Amino acid sequence: MTTKSDMQTGQAEMHRSGRTGWLRAAVLGSDDAIVSTASLMIGVAAASASKGAILVAGVAGLVAGAMSMAVGEYVSVSSQRDAEQADIGLETHELESEPEAELQELAMIYVKRGLDMDLALKVAKQLSAHDRLGAHMHDELGIDQASLARPLQAAWISAASFAAFAVVPIVALLIAPVTLRIGMIAAFSLASLAVLGAFGGYLGGAPRGRAALRVTIGGALAMTVTALIGRILGVSVG
Repeated sequence: MTTKSDMQTGQAEMHRSGRTGWLRAAVLGSDDAIVSTASLMIGVAAASASKGAILVAGVAGLVAGAMSMAVGEYVSVSSQRDAEQADIGLETHELESEPEAELQELAMIYVKRGLDMDLALKVAKQLSAHDRLGAHMHDELGIDQASLARPLQAAWISAASFAAFAVVPIVALLIAPVTLRIGMIAAFSLASLAVLGAFGGYLGGAPRGRAALRVTIGGALAMTVTALIGRILGVSVG
């Protein structure tokens, strides 16, 4: 709770919503890296492939996955940014061509939130005097200047997090005995997923146990399916 002394000293509360952009990219990249790379390697290992073949599959998955995440995030977030910029451009034009109508529109937003018309109009005028476009962006368009889409940021964070965490199943393969390759890749990967899930829940303010459980179950399911496919194809092709 913000106290009177906090207000007097200008102390701001910490909110997690500002982390949404980079947090989403980092969590998506790291989780996908572990699940996809481990599943790929387990599928190849289940087909009775050599250690070298499994390693090649893992490294290829790392490189391809990192590039794919970067391109995918850039395209996706760029589309979001384009939509935001189009809305902002339209709003800027309307503010220049119909300032009074836009002022009334802003006031009506506050009326719908519970203010009477006179107070709503005063609030709209004061906010417009301070930052007219910013007031309309926030209250009419629902766009926060601090959380505008950043395609390049999303792209490099996704690629970097994918490349970093795709190393986990590769390391497990390198240190595992021949008979325990699949088990150690799965164990290292699932443990990492659980930690990442809990950490993501902590950063996002969600229950850590539930966040860890859902990514672990999803990862285990993906690895199980690819292991079965690898075993079936390995037997049939062999």
